[in-house]
Amino acid sequence: MKLCLFSVSYAGFWGQSTLSITDFIAQASQLGYDSVMLMGKRPHLSPLDMTSEQVTSIQQSLEEHQIKCSIIGGYTDFSGTGAAEVPYQELQIQYVEQLAQLAQQLGAPTVRIFTAYDSPRQTPHALWCQVVSALQECCDRAASYGVTIAVQNHHDVGVHSDALLELLHDIDRPNCKLGFDAWSPALRDENLFEAARKMAPYTAITTNADYIRLPRFNYQPDVINYQRQQPDMVRAVKFGTGFIDYSAFFHGLKEGGFKGTATYEMCSPLRGGGSLENLNEYASEYLTWMKTHLF
Repeated sequence: MKLCLFSVSYAGFWGQSTLSITDFIAQASQLGYDSVMLMGKRPHLSPLDMTSEQVTSIQQSLEEHQIKCSIIGGYTDFSGTGAAEVPYQELQIQYVEQLAQLAQQLGAPTVRIFTAYDSPRQTPHALWCQVVSALQECCDRAASYGVTIAVQNHHDVGVHSDALLELLHDIDRPNCKLGFDAWSPALRDENLFEAARKMAPYTAITTNADYIRLPRFNYQPDVINYQRQQPDMVRAVKFGTGFIDYSAFFHGLKEGGFKGTATYEMCSPLRGGGSLENLNEYASEYLTWMKTHLF
């Protein structure tokens, strides 16, 4: 199992410190990671900005620091909820194809993408079919570059493990795999061991982070009491200190035959803040936990 660090963690979102792609690659190597996952949008690997010179610079940085690029992280929503005359699907499919081309140039075998958020404009069945069609074309175009598409259990369509597996079967492309993560099923109270074991044969990558739940209440002065609010607020903490049972999750993946890439991400506000020192400490703790528990 390769251990990978996601550049979104150092992209400046949610108050975090910002590193350029090449500085991030150097940082990941220094921390001891096997590979990196590069975020396919600004300020990192946006196809709009990637000149041949910049691609060469990234290639040289990977070689210099003796680290691989395993995954390009794409950001898609195939619901197409905007104006009907705008070709949202075509724009996104072209974006995914451009990421696949960059992946080929950087030696990354996988592009990670999302499905769609629910849309009030469409029935669930119509939206499902739209997502399947878009992902099929993404896979067909990515195949020309020798790239696998990994569909992450993140957006609403196919977010439950059973639904995601059904979606994968409908897509029916040999280069379509799963990016199966623990945080989503944990929040939705799926059995992590059973879900991971079932999904493992279809999973190419898994992206990991740990969280605590912070219950929310609303004060009701008329009754001098509090009313429980749902859902809980969730906050990222050091790996292995949150509520997600990663031991069960990874043992389920291993029992199911998973031999892919495990990626650590910091894509939300962190306990302790967003300083470079805190980010590095979190990233180091992931390596320590993984090597202690799984290797």
